[in-house]
Amino acid sequence: MKENKMTNFIKSQAIWVVVVVLVLAFTIANPRFIYPANLLIMLRQVAVWGIASVGMTFVILLGDIDLSTGSIITFVNVMCSYMMVHMGVPMGLAIVIALAASTAIGLLNGFMVSTIGIPALIATFATQTAFSGIALILCNGQPINGFTETFKIFGQGKIGPVPVPVIIMLVCFALGAFILNKTYFGRYFYAVGGNIEAARLSGIRTGRVKYLVFALSGFFAGLAGLVLLSRTNSGMGNAGLGYEFKVITCVVLGGVSVSGGYGKISGVVAGTFIIGALQNGMVLMNLNTWIQDIILGIVLVLAVGFDCYQKKRQAK
Repeated sequence: MKENKMTNFIKSQAIWVVVVVLVLAFTIANPRFIYPANLLIMLRQVAVWGIASVGMTFVILLGDIDLSTGSIITFVNVMCSYMMVHMGVPMGLAIVIALAASTAIGLLNGFMVSTIGIPALIATFATQTAFSGIALILCNGQPINGFTETFKIFGQGKIGPVPVPVIIMLVCFALGAFILNKTYFGRYFYAVGGNIEAARLSGIRTGRVKYLVFALSGFFAGLAGLVLLSRTNSGMGNAGLGYEFKVITCVVLGGVSVSGGYGKISGVVAGTFIIGALQNGMVLMNLNTWIQDIILGIVLVLAVGFDCYQKKRQAK
């Protein structure tokens, strides 16, 4: 009995063992990796992925996917900067409008998936393509600069030694864990992802759950876009290019099942740190971006492959 408990504990904490091993490996390869200054830089870099990964976690828990995350980040990036610089909209109002717009895009995804019945892969790919184009039209393919110093706080500020983006990311993780563990609709996410037909027969309005999940995904992607805009201090038409890939990798690597119904925010936190450590460590080792992309692709395949292997074992 004790042996089973120990085995289950090791399995549940395996992802954190991987984090420790990576940190040790990169520290041996380059001692600068473990310097506090570098670790804070790494955490600041992964903040955008971490924030967006909370919404993506909800989507993948349903057994769906959201490919529009990167384009929502880009759209919010450009839209908010355009309103502040070219339209003279006050910073607070521009932020609220941008978040409302990103949530609306999520609702649009929910409408296409839940009401029309378009597969999430196709629906979110369509919005990804459309809103990437709209963002480029808004900025005319040129970066938008000229924000107030106050706006820079969200992406460049610090509270003590801790960067503000890291604090925002941790708050989002805490909020995501609260939603999944302490709210009834968080339990609905697991139920719908585990067996949508059984959830429907038990009285859960599965359509509304999908609306809510995609809206939340849009909101967190929009928040990530605002943090990225503040960090770079420039609204660009390709700001979120490829971010959906990194966000999905963080979530799947964190143990959230691609078939839905299983996963925890704590695992996603570890998955985000692993991707951040990999990227930061590879930069310190002077590996070019092409090799970095290959390694991240292999990591994603291994994570999904392991999940599929576990599902097959359970089925047997």
